[in-house]
Amino acid sequence: MATGSGLDAQIGFAAETVVGTPVTPTRFLEFNTEGLAWKPTFVEPAGLRAGRKYKRASRLVQARKTVEGSVELDWPTKGIGLIVAHMLGSAAVPQQILATSAYSQIHTPGGFVGKSLTVQVGRPEPSGVVRPHTYSGCKIISWEIKLANNGVATLSLEVDGWDEATATALATASYVPGSEVYSFQQGTLKLGGTATTTAGEMSVAGGTAVATVITELSIKGETPMARERYGIGQSGVKREQLENDIPKITGSLSAEFARDELYMLMKDNTTFALEFALTGSPITDGGGNNFSVSVIVPACKLKEAAPNVGGPDIVQMSSAWEGYDDEVNAPFQIKIVSDDTTL
Repeated sequence: MATGSGLDAQIGFAAETVVGTPVTPTRFLEFNTEGLAWKPTFVEPAGLRAGRKYKRASRLVQARKTVEGSVELDWPTKGIGLIVAHMLGSAAVPQQILATSAYSQIHTPGGFVGKSLTVQVGRPEPSGVVRPHTYSGCKIISWEIKLANNGVATLSLEVDGWDEATATALATASYVPGSEVYSFQQGTLKLGGTATTTAGEMSVAGGTAVATVITELSIKGETPMARERYGIGQSGVKREQLENDIPKITGSLSAEFARDELYMLMKDNTTFALEFALTGSPITDGGGNNFSVSVIVPACKLKEAAPNVGGPDIVQMSSAWEGYDDEVNAPFQIKIVSDDTTL
């Protein structure tokens, strides 16, 4: 039964075969908020005309079209692989773990040429009608994973796209059954150790679990792209967004003050590996494997780590790090273990 509110909203995704050519969404995810918007530019009339001092509506035209905005969702235990592949430009596909129902996906940074998404948002009117807004040529230009005290892991996406259609039919939403979320108590964080890559999978030996109290963690990826590739004869629609600057992997830690464990990493300009993991419930017939997601950054530099006394309470410190290429392993890796057999 329709509610006429956001309770009826939906969002769906699908990989496009040809960049900018919309396809029917096939992957639907639960989400918290979205801010996707079609934004035209206008060419304003400026000619002088005797007897008229205001700009004439007949001369106002729409020139260029773009789509931009954000989506935020709780990181699910199932069905997120398609999004991660487009976050990183990854070519990963699920690989079965022995003869079990568990599959692993090893995502590392790759190329973005020829990779895009159709994103469709179903927005309900108070009448109960859900209006579809279908966005084509979408690329994820930045993303952020966050985990905060007493919360669940969230994923925020910044999206850039080509155009919007409002006449495309609303796709029927279908969700992966049994998908859960990851919560604060399921997270672990290790610093240090040595990263190596074997058979395409990176791991860290000798990392140490943080001892200080970490209240919030974020990991952010940014892929700068040329987003204004407009030309004559394109009807105001951009061409494919292409990488045009050095990508970045950064993050932050909010923690209680720990000089030797955190502050001295910055003071001594230490290069260290970072491994963050979330471990969920067991996978049925998964051979002892649990639903999980992990992020490894093999070469981090702590660039900010200021402890400040703000009163009688425990001294806090906010730290910011950046990931670098160690010239041996991938700059970073996101590993997903689930029972998803496809992205």
